[in-house]
Amino acid sequence: MTAAEVLVVGAGPTGLSAACALWDLGVPCRVVDRRPGPGIAPKGLVLWSGALECLERLGVAEKLTGTALPLAGASYWSNGRRIAGARFGNLTGTAFPGPLCVPQPVTERALLERLTELGGTVEWDTEVTEVTVNRGGPGESVTVALSAAGGEESVTVPWLVAADGARSLVRDSVGIPFEGHTFDRTFLIGDGRLEGASAEAEVQHHITPDGVLVIVPQPEGHRVFFDTEPDERTEPPTEEQLQRLLDERGPGGLRLHGTWWTSRFRVHARVAPRFREGPVLLAGDAVHAHTTAGGQGLNTGVQDGYDVGWKLASVVRGADPALLDSYEAERRPASVRAVANGEKQTRMWLLRRPAARLLRDTVMRVLSAGGLLERKAIPLLAQLDLDHSGSPAVTASGGDAGVPRVLRPGRRAPDVALTPVHGPAAATPHARPAAGRHTLLVYGDGDTGESAARAARAVRARDAGDMVHVLWIQPRDTADGPVPEGGAGFAVAREQGRTLGGSGARWVAYVRPDGVVAACSGPAGLDGLIARLPSRPALTAPVPAELP
Repeated sequence: MTAAEVLVVGAGPTGLSAACALWDLGVPCRVVDRRPGPGIAPKGLVLWSGALECLERLGVAEKLTGTALPLAGASYWSNGRRIAGARFGNLTGTAFPGPLCVPQPVTERALLERLTELGGTVEWDTEVTEVTVNRGGPGESVTVALSAAGGEESVTVPWLVAADGARSLVRDSVGIPFEGHTFDRTFLIGDGRLEGASAEAEVQHHITPDGVLVIVPQPEGHRVFFDTEPDERTEPPTEEQLQRLLDERGPGGLRLHGTWWTSRFRVHARVAPRFREGPVLLAGDAVHAHTTAGGQGLNTGVQDGYDVGWKLASVVRGADPALLDSYEAERRPASVRAVANGEKQTRMWLLRRPAARLLRDTVMRVLSAGGLLERKAIPLLAQLDLDHSGSPAVTASGGDAGVPRVLRPGRRAPDVALTPVHGPAAATPHARPAAGRHTLLVYGDGDTGESAARAARAVRARDAGDMVHVLWIQPRDTADGPVPEGGAGFAVAREQGRTLGGSGARWVAYVRPDGVVAACSGPAGLDGLIARLPSRPALTAPVPAELP
């Protein structure tokens, strides 16, 4: 087998996202998993906008949307009365305005199919038995002992991505604790047919003094979810047990039958204090464990995988290894926030004291009636509002004259609608032509095109065309005209709205492969940005000259 510089341990959604990102950026990696094959348990169900954008960049989202069920909203019921609700599907600035219900095995199969298309494969039935970090010498590496049907193997690689789940052997081997706690409740799940359920694709939360019932519509049925008193049993619940709880907590008239998957488990709220140990980078459930509220575990893991994938690929291809310091600096705060949000929701479900329940119901009614629940909770769950302005991979703005408010270093660039005019321009700044590459955005009309041409020539001179995509975005009212000389090196598109500034606005920005703005400035900053364009993506984004 050809030696790979990266070993990915775990072929769930997180590991496969990392592997696809690496292969997509020209870095072959080896993927091993102790399971006999792809997962069949639909543990995760919901994909929110942030994860869907990552999957779109990997060329996977289109494999999912055709069979996915768009979720319409969520409702909250207490003692049989509806107390609050929120509608999904209203997020702007993204191709995915609402969450989709996609059972986890479907997501895994789509990622596995994409990995195969890119030239990768998964070595199933291959277990990691020992991990040793090698320090000192010219560079660090990691030695991994593997056990498979064909025998034992020891492999040493420069980099290891650990996506081997909540019981991560890699995490334990490198001495990283898993801080947090386990909820003192047992949770039961059943997937099957639910007669009498609403035809609307709405997630229902029925909160009672005895516990919660959550009903989640699926493409081919429903999921019912309950909490119960803790016990030591490990066997899955029976359909009869689930029906009894459904009768006790549900609105009445519901019958569960034809269950194809049931499970009994405990939930945790944990985040590792470190996501990296030298050449070992950990992602997904290996470093954060979530409650089921909001479906955040799967989504956070997919984003971990994409983030570590593009950054590690950049380093393998010549970027400063310090770029990987931004992985923990960005993904750990995002994980802490997601875990804390899920824990708050779960504790809200489990309130037992009458006074606390009354206060909860009153607050939710007020938040729902004023629309605040929808405006605040949905972006939080979608994970599109993350702030990486303190990251070492982001340059703080010191002079942003002319830059629209929607464009800020460390924040996600809005995915506005564009009309392609010239070259490999896409329908949005986040679409596939720019996937895997940094994007140098030049916005404005008139002679702004000369700036784009100059940037494109600089990219070619540094042989960085496979890593930096130059896009000239024109305001919507720009008249058609010739593309400046050198236009073969950049794309031109016209904004359909005025989100990015409109007529008279001019600015430049450097956007990372994950859609996060790394640096932005008024047009005077372009010369400084071009002067700092690397031949390989570097840790610090090119800094416009007018910035300190």
